Amino acid sequence: MRFKNISSKLKTLQWRGSFHRNSFILILLIASIPGLITGLCIYLFAVGKVEDELRILHTSQIEQRAKNIDEQFKYLEYSTSHWAFEPRFGESLRNIDFVRQFTETYDISKTLLLLQGSHNLIKTVDLYIEREKPILFNSEYNVLDDKSKRFYHEGLSNGKKLHWAEYPVEAGSKKKTLAFIHSIPATSKDPFGSIIVTIDQHKALQLLKTLTPYDKGATFILDGENEILLSSNSTKDSTFINVLQKEMEKHKNTDGSFQIKHNKKMYSISYGQFTRIDSDWTYVSAAPMSSITAPLVFVSRLILIFSITALILAFILSWFTSNRIYSPINKLLKNLGHEEEGLWRGKGRDVFTVIEQQMKNLSQKSDLLQSRLVEQVTQIKSSFILQLIQGYLYHHTEEDLRVRMENYGWELERKSFTALEIQLTGLGESFSNNDESLVTFTAANIMEELANEMFDQFNILKFTDLSVGVLVIHLNNDSFREELHLFADKATKTINEILQMQVTVTISEPTDSLKKIPYIFEEVRSGKRFRLFENSNQVIDLMEHERSGNINQIHYPFAIEKEIIQAIRMGHTAEVENLIRPFLQELTEKGINEINIHQGIVQLYSSIQHEILHSGIHPHELFEGKNMYEELSQIRDTERIIKWFTDDVIGPYIQKLEGRMNIELKRVIEKVVTKIQDSYADDISLESCADEVGTNPYSLSKAFKQMVGINFIDYLTQLRIEKAKELLINSDMKINDIAEGVGYRHSYFNRIFKKQIGIPPSQYRKLNQVDSQIKVENDGSGF
Repeated sequence: MRFKNISSKLKTLQWRGSFHRNSFILILLIASIPGLITGLCIYLFAVGKVEDELRILHTSQIEQRAKNIDEQFKYLEYSTSHWAFEPRFGESLRNIDFVRQFTETYDISKTLLLLQGSHNLIKTVDLYIEREKPILFNSEYNVLDDKSKRFYHEGLSNGKKLHWAEYPVEAGSKKKTLAFIHSIPATSKDPFGSIIVTIDQHKALQLLKTLTPYDKGATFILDGENEILLSSNSTKDSTFINVLQKEMEKHKNTDGSFQIKHNKKMYSISYGQFTRIDSDWTYVSAAPMSSITAPLVFVSRLILIFSITALILAFILSWFTSNRIYSPINKLLKNLGHEEEGLWRGKGRDVFTVIEQQMKNLSQKSDLLQSRLVEQVTQIKSSFILQLIQGYLYHHTEEDLRVRMENYGWELERKSFTALEIQLTGLGESFSNNDESLVTFTAANIMEELANEMFDQFNILKFTDLSVGVLVIHLNNDSFREELHLFADKATKTINEILQMQVTVTISEPTDSLKKIPYIFEEVRSGKRFRLFENSNQVIDLMEHERSGNINQIHYPFAIEKEIIQAIRMGHTAEVENLIRPFLQELTEKGINEINIHQGIVQLYSSIQHEILHSGIHPHELFEGKNMYEELSQIRDTERIIKWFTDDVIGPYIQKLEGRMNIELKRVIEKVVTKIQDSYADDISLESCADEVGTNPYSLSKAFKQMVGINFIDYLTQLRIEKAKELLINSDMKINDIAEGVGYRHSYFNRIFKKQIGIPPSQYRKLNQVDSQIKVENDGSGF
């Protein structure tokens, strides 16, 4: 018995024919040889290249992290300089009595704390004011003695307005840390104080350690005099940094990399420069080569081991796979040929010849069954209509579609086609959202029963958004329109009674063309935009809407144009580009054809040109005599139009304008505009704004007119009126409350509103509420 089992297992290892043997050999070659060759090639040829790539990757990684450190220090310098230019740290600090003027002292301390929290690297922010009794603000108000004064006085007397220096961690402590010192006032040639920003030593070292990505090696920063500012060493060799410092003296380049051997270890050294305000710093990063290339040796050995293992595994899997491949073929032969394996093999017949012959026989039987299946057209008709509506039959001709439909049993001679969509609303009142499919299925069954009673030829389509489509095939006469409305009324009443939901029935225009059926369904899907925005039964006949001329009018985005002109006045090029894109999107969405869209673009250019002329710059000089209208007429692509406006029109204008404009004045006006936009509802005036920005009303008024294009009071009035218009249209607030909300008394608000708009506020609200209702009807839900 045991011998028989062994014998049967050995038989399974024998070849079962040429196909079995050949498939095994082919699978073995495909599975094993390419992998083995690839593994050997990688091991023999790619190791050196990968090692070089690892070095390059390491150097690149160091450069990126060094750049990050540089950006951190740059940001710290920039933010400190920004605060130094604040009016709070101006000449007014020279004579302030900080004991009596407690509020000012508190505000300065609060500002220093705000600056201290503005960056992760900042530990403390001190304010030193040199006077007869020197004062130091840090966490509290301090009066310095002569000994403590000496360090701060030297920082002021060295002639540098801003510089880096070593600063005691604590008063009287010899331990020092980095500090960035900025003299104040920032614009004064005779500073009387300084802002001192000290660096958190621990956080700075943590940031510096990012230059040693393998947690092994050392890194440090040298100042312009080759002295160490910060250092981190994880080699357990205290002399290693000194060795590197001496080695760096041999290299005169500002950046680069080299290798050095220290204590029988090879290190990769990368260095470069940070450009600081007062000097250039040099960073040095040293990482052991063993850490960089350690994975390479291990991986290369793994490749060889895996290749050999894969060869053995491929042999086993090839034998198993060839058996698995042959097994279904053997079963197929038994099922198709009804012969024993030895019989057809003994006759010399190939296995695939037998399969081919049997497949031909099955194909003939399949064709016969297919011809019988065509006769069952009930389900096929629905499938055909669905494919037609979804556009899958677009490539077919009108004649082909008619022939196919007539073959399916439809009568099309002298017939027209009308599409209806029954949209259900109010699901949440009677059902949950999970019941949507069930509700749609029920509605489709109701429509089918009603259509059976009224129409000879129709087809029901179930959609997924609580809507049902109906394609009706009918005689082309006017009286049939009344039948469609009767069907809509019956469908509405039935759905109301059974499902207790509201119905919107949209009826398309009739068409005689089968190829237009997808379009009439698209029309009824998009025709729902005419639906009133309320949960009620409605019937929308698109023929009636067409006769009444109820179509979308051409729309020009005046509001966005105003924002674009305002951004140009303020010199915000990036904001202009971000506004032109929605301007074009709104124009193309509402425009009817290309010429209308182009007219809107030309109108925008004309408004920009008017602004250029208003600023005192002639377009002919600005654009060097180019015909800008002709250039614009040749552009059809949206992205190219945006690029043309920003690069060829607005960019040169703003560049020209900024060349003539006082930048500090521009910042003052931006601050005033922001103040107006934030506080338009308060009692705001030209005088109060002038006091806030530190200038006189006359200078502010003149600068405001030059920068914004209109005077101060006109800008404030326009802003208040625009806000009032929004509240009149979009809220139910009383007009008295709206007047107070935008900064006016009620009686004066009525007069100024009528003067600006031409009609009283109450009439404006009434007219625009009517327009909003019409717009809601026109912008109803689409397909």
